[in-house]
Amino acid sequence: MYCKYGSHRVIHPKNTLPQAADKIDNHMVCLDNEMLIDVETLNIDSASFHQIKEACNYDIEAMKSMILSIVQRQGKMQNPVTKSGGMLIGSVREVGKNFHNQNLKKGQKIATLVSLSLTPLFIKTIKAIHIENEQVDIEGQAILFDSGIYAVIPEDLNEHLVLAALDVAGAPAQVKRLSKKDDTVVIIGAAGKSGLLCAYQAKQNVGPKGTVIGVVNEAWQIDVLKALDLCDEILLEDATKPLAVYQKVHDLTAGKLADLTLNVVNVENTEMTTILATKNHGIVYFFSMATSFTKAALGAEGIGKDVTMIIGNGYCQDHANITLDLLRQAPKIKAYFEKKYTSGGPR
Repeated sequence: MYCKYGSHRVIHPKNTLPQAADKIDNHMVCLDNEMLIDVETLNIDSASFHQIKEACNYDIEAMKSMILSIVQRQGKMQNPVTKSGGMLIGSVREVGKNFHNQNLKKGQKIATLVSLSLTPLFIKTIKAIHIENEQVDIEGQAILFDSGIYAVIPEDLNEHLVLAALDVAGAPAQVKRLSKKDDTVVIIGAAGKSGLLCAYQAKQNVGPKGTVIGVVNEAWQIDVLKALDLCDEILLEDATKPLAVYQKVHDLTAGKLADLTLNVVNVENTEMTTILATKNHGIVYFFSMATSFTKAALGAEGIGKDVTMIIGNGYCQDHANITLDLLRQAPKIKAYFEKKYTSGGPR
């Protein structure tokens, strides 16, 4: 009997689940409770992709070698530094007889909604790395476990646009839950993929009397946010400098600070910036894979800040539909994403 969570694929260490395992079985044989996928594109998560390109000094061939080495060694695309993965799009090749959905058809395009850090993956060749949008075109295959969630690619949206958006679908869906009418919301990393989606959702929730404050670290990002009309205020600051960001948020809010602060950046040492920007009894939402639980927990204790801290779960009920509907409702963001994630030549 195969495990619905994929523990039967774990090679080392035994008695762990695939995400925590050092190595999993990536032989591309579809077992009874699995789906076999012909993979077209990997969307490497932002923290992982940032680490890989920095380690390889932006050299595409070196990045290809590093990605291939990781998958060959572990049987999955799990960055050994960040421990994070990403997601993929591909087409259904085979569905096991005990897989929970027997209605999927061979050739049907899907995007997986589970992390590459737990997905058995085999890469025959890397065709291209799109360094500008963190997507990697490959020839290869992957396995989705019976517990794995996925989305069928809708016909009205470009598949690479869908892949990019669904990679961070948990963030705007959680913002829809967490932000309230008249709130002040601060977004650390507001001009990134998840930041833009979160800013739009926050604006819908807080209404005309609420405030959305975007924090970015490069001047061109201010132009992006202004063009998309997503933030009421924009701060140009380094998120690794907590006191500088805190002072600006303090001044903008007349000392009240944020009801909700979102951290969606891909760099380390931004935990205290997020916490300091938030009022006592406010909510801190860490969606960044670069977040250190130790730094956040002990840091909040060290400054006597009583906030509710939430570690971003990539899954949120109905998050795929929420995020794709957001794109349909926000033509400016959709157009921006289409330019960024679907251009750049043939794939």
